[in-house]
Amino acid sequence: MLSRFVSGSVRNLEREYSCTVRLLDDSEYTCTIQRDAKGQYLFDLICHHLNLLEKDYFGIRYVDPDKQRHWLELTRSIAKQMKSQHPFTMCLRVKFYPPDPAALKEEITRYLVFLQIKRDLYHGRLLCKTSDAALLAAYILQAEIGNYDPGKHPEGYSSKFQFFPKHSEKLERRISDIHKTELIGQTPETSERNFLLKAQMLETYGVDPHPCKDVSGNPAFLAFTPFGFVVLQGNKRVHFLKWNEVTKLKFEGKTFHIYANQKEETKITLTYFAPTPEACKHLWKCGVENQAFYKLEKSSQVRTVSSSNLFFKGSRFRYSGRVAKEVMEQSAKIKREPPEIHRAGLVPSRSCPSITHGPRLTSVPRTRRRAVHISIMEGLESLRDSAHSTPVRSVSHGEAFIPRSRSQAADAGEGTAVIADEAYSPSDSVLPTPVADHGAELPAALRLINGAPCSIEEEKESEAGTPTRGDGGDFGRAREGSAGALNEVEQVNKFVLSVLRLLLVTVGLLFVLLLLLIVLTESDLDVAFLRDIRRTPEFEQFHYEYFCPLRRWFACKLRWVGGLLVSK
Repeated sequence: MLSRFVSGSVRNLEREYSCTVRLLDDSEYTCTIQRDAKGQYLFDLICHHLNLLEKDYFGIRYVDPDKQRHWLELTRSIAKQMKSQHPFTMCLRVKFYPPDPAALKEEITRYLVFLQIKRDLYHGRLLCKTSDAALLAAYILQAEIGNYDPGKHPEGYSSKFQFFPKHSEKLERRISDIHKTELIGQTPETSERNFLLKAQMLETYGVDPHPCKDVSGNPAFLAFTPFGFVVLQGNKRVHFLKWNEVTKLKFEGKTFHIYANQKEETKITLTYFAPTPEACKHLWKCGVENQAFYKLEKSSQVRTVSSSNLFFKGSRFRYSGRVAKEVMEQSAKIKREPPEIHRAGLVPSRSCPSITHGPRLTSVPRTRRRAVHISIMEGLESLRDSAHSTPVRSVSHGEAFIPRSRSQAADAGEGTAVIADEAYSPSDSVLPTPVADHGAELPAALRLINGAPCSIEEEKESEAGTPTRGDGGDFGRAREGSAGALNEVEQVNKFVLSVLRLLLVTVGLLFVLLLLLIVLTESDLDVAFLRDIRRTPEFEQFHYEYFCPLRRWFACKLRWVGGLLVSK
């Protein structure tokens, strides 16, 4: 009896998994799920815990044992998606950034989006110019500590907060000045709303970067935003395609293709190479989901998308969920008392700390800081003149969602858009997207383009003589040349393989047709469908006018060849 009870308890434990989800404020939600539980069940549990109704903008992210990030699919079993051993660890993140976050219906939703963008700012995903960065940081200060109080906030108090991957004393002084003079009296809700209003106007708003390389081997970051597909290189946005211009997304192995139709019936194709096939598939799935969410009018228009080509079966994927227009319509119908919000305040955070001393430039001696600052400015000047970028015409963002002021700003200029004073180089988050060994220097290369390493350790490496684009020109040119040659060889190999596949398939089809023809004309098989085909006038005409003369001609040639062989 006891053994039966123990065995039953063990079986029950095997059917249940412990799951921990790290939330946007870095608190943790732990629950127990059944073995066959689907992603929707866990997602609903978290949204209920947060009292969140506008939940379509959010998703659950996890990392597999190969360090590749994934979004949890809500329609599939959790246990089948998670390749790691339980207990499972995941995190809640914004999956689809609202086109106008300040206009969200409920304050709880705006607060969670605020936390996500604050995290993006800290990890370098939301890159902007210094003036914009100071204002955003001041809004965070006002939201977290309230009005400036000389008794509570001594000189240099802003240096205790880590808003960006790296700080400078000048930037910290500017943040303090704005907080002291321009934001007095703003409540946390007002400061967060103003923060969102400012953030949504930035070129890198909503960017979840995917590290790749272009056809020339140059590092780039690909991303999908509420307004379209963007490519970032250096401190510039070199490509922007609105969602209604993107016609197809496709991947083959590590190669990712974007097909688009721009104005005047101009068709373009962009090709990039991901570090691994798994990273490329993740990039493709993110693109398919973002395009469906922002582009379609109704979820009933969603179709299953395939990455297969003519001869080989590829991956198939279908977005499940409501689209942006439906989400906004549903949000407008929400009528309830605003839920209470427990703001994180000054609680230290593991991945996006509020009070912490991070890799600030102030940790460098003053003379060294001046040299670093000069290096940054010199590097920026050379970057603007010589950084690899593909000039494209300036285009406006999607008309359906983009705020009017941002649309006007986008239409005002021509050429490539400058997104920041520095090269775009997001730092690794707690759950990073991995880069394979051969692409591991991608972020470092971008950091070194502008002549300013991001950390003291990297400064030491560069001083020790590590070749960079700035001081190792021959090395850089040789590496770029070899990368270009390799890419050309890969392109030729792919073309040859495609031609061989086409030839093999064509020969196979002809062989099958020949066998079928021989069976129809020469065999005595009395099968119903063969008998019906033989009795048709078209087949009889083909048989007597074409097939029989051709057969006699082949027989004559074979006898002639046989006679030649016998005579020899």
